[in-house]
Amino acid sequence: MADETPAPAPPVAAPPPPPPRVVTESDSPAVVEKEDPSPPSPVDVVSVSVTESVSTAIEEKEEQTPPAEPVEVVPDSTDKGEKEEPPLPPPPQPVKSESESPAVTEKAKEEEPPAVTEKAKEEEPPAATEKAKEGEPPAATVAVLETELQQPPELPSQEVVTESKSLAAMMEKEEGGAPEPTVATNTTTSAEEEVAVVVEEKKIPQNLGSFKEESNKVADLSDFERKALEELKHFVQEAIDTHLFTSETKSEENPEKEKKEEPKEVSIWGIPLLKDDRSDVILLKFLRARDFKVKDAFVMIKNTIRWRKEFGIDELLDEDLGDDMEKVVFMHGQDREGHRVCYNVYGEFQNKDLYQKAFSDEEKRMKFLRWRIQFLEKSIRKLDFSPDGINTIFQVSDLKNSPGPGKRELRLATKQALQLLQDNYPEFVAKQVFINVPWWYLVFYTMISPFMTQRTKSKFVFAGPAKSAETLFKYIAPEQVPIQYGGLSVDYCDCNPEFGDADPATEITVKPGTKQTVEITIYEKCDLVWEIRVVGWEVSYGAEFMPNAKDSYTVIIQKPTKMSPKDEPVVSQCFKVGELGKVLLTVDNPTSKKKKLVYRFKVKPYCDCCH
Repeated sequence: MADETPAPAPPVAAPPPPPPRVVTESDSPAVVEKEDPSPPSPVDVVSVSVTESVSTAIEEKEEQTPPAEPVEVVPDSTDKGEKEEPPLPPPPQPVKSESESPAVTEKAKEEEPPAVTEKAKEEEPPAATEKAKEGEPPAATVAVLETELQQPPELPSQEVVTESKSLAAMMEKEEGGAPEPTVATNTTTSAEEEVAVVVEEKKIPQNLGSFKEESNKVADLSDFERKALEELKHFVQEAIDTHLFTSETKSEENPEKEKKEEPKEVSIWGIPLLKDDRSDVILLKFLRARDFKVKDAFVMIKNTIRWRKEFGIDELLDEDLGDDMEKVVFMHGQDREGHRVCYNVYGEFQNKDLYQKAFSDEEKRMKFLRWRIQFLEKSIRKLDFSPDGINTIFQVSDLKNSPGPGKRELRLATKQALQLLQDNYPEFVAKQVFINVPWWYLVFYTMISPFMTQRTKSKFVFAGPAKSAETLFKYIAPEQVPIQYGGLSVDYCDCNPEFGDADPATEITVKPGTKQTVEITIYEKCDLVWEIRVVGWEVSYGAEFMPNAKDSYTVIIQKPTKMSPKDEPVVSQCFKVGELGKVLLTVDNPTSKKKKLVYRFKVKPYCDCCH
């Protein structure tokens, strides 16, 4: 998996407040230009800005409370102490120029800008300037303004993210492919929020190094690995020639007829073992599972072929085993690297009828095992086994309301399934993420971790209930995450005509005691549709339209409403824009916890279909 790129260091302050600069997000290197004071181009339809300010309730409380020295808490595995600094006047920050990927943005959200030194104040970072390419359509632009939050807050911490899109460009992207996701950054971190992060990090085990998948191209292998692959091919060819992979014996009466009828090749997961470069990918899986020990890998292949015949895999693919377990294990979407994502929902077994139907006796446990193997076999056959293809699966295990280790029947079935998967399905997991992890699983993991290889443990990621959605978003885009896990993706059978998994969403962290405003500026008549959610809600949400005309009145689309965890997880709204102005989506977080805000919008031609 791709590691998160460290966020660049925050810029230092300059004495006079310089004008904000514009950061252009594109595939080319970052380009910094002076802000153009001229009115927006006629082709621009909307621009988006995200503003963060201190919550009204928190601000009033701070006005009544004597100012205290600010405490900065840095969530670090080596230094979890508190660092006190004398209060400083709010220095103006210069605009930073950067072109960030979503992974870099996620990292920047968690970091606190360092204290500004007197020497640094005297210097101003030089501005790098490049001419933008001529003749290209306007790209999305992001301007970031940063200010430190003081106590009492004389100036609220604020961040503006501006994004411009043209209607023609958006419609063209819808026809030609998925548009690139927008990027939002936050810079101010509260002490309460960071303390909570430190406490949770002590409870959840962290994966030891991030696992990175190796190349399946023969040219990228080391000499040792290439030699092992050729040696394994020789063993497999010899086994095929001597009928070692089959239980049939030669007929002494008519050996010529037997020779004609014998299979020329043996296949696993629909791929012949000795045919083309896809065969090399299969053999490499067995070699890596046995640390490139050729004899051990050959024995594993031989045992796998024998087990598949005894288990009746070919017949199992066409067997009807019902759909009772479709909510227990299912595939949904893909991660940021293109792996298909498999969700395992253990909490479904809280249903006593379902539990009894799956595990009450040996016969039912065997039927469940056959269903699970059938599901895996069908999923594997949809993978791409070419050397450049994605032939592994991203696994998510939801342990919320899991029956736990006290259920003997479930424990036996799980042990049997894990043994079969380990012995016969090598190297099919790219990453294993455990979410909603309870305390008992941490004890269980501590007991079994010494028996796991470093390679296996490097694929594991753990997240408690409060961090589950945030952890998933690191590896899976919000529009690909199912709605029940904090994302915007719904089942394909549900009616959602406006948005699909290809429509990108923007995620923002709403800090404790702050108010976040998404400002969508409209430059011509259109219909604006959007989806917005805050994971777990416990915030107030409101929407309004502010016309540019001085004599016009603000239109309340939705008055500020307290949203509870029991409310609908996603709010979908539409507004017909008949005049130029701004649509403001405001989220007020009065809690002491940071919240994850996810939204996306779409501009449609002006018509009478939106009310």
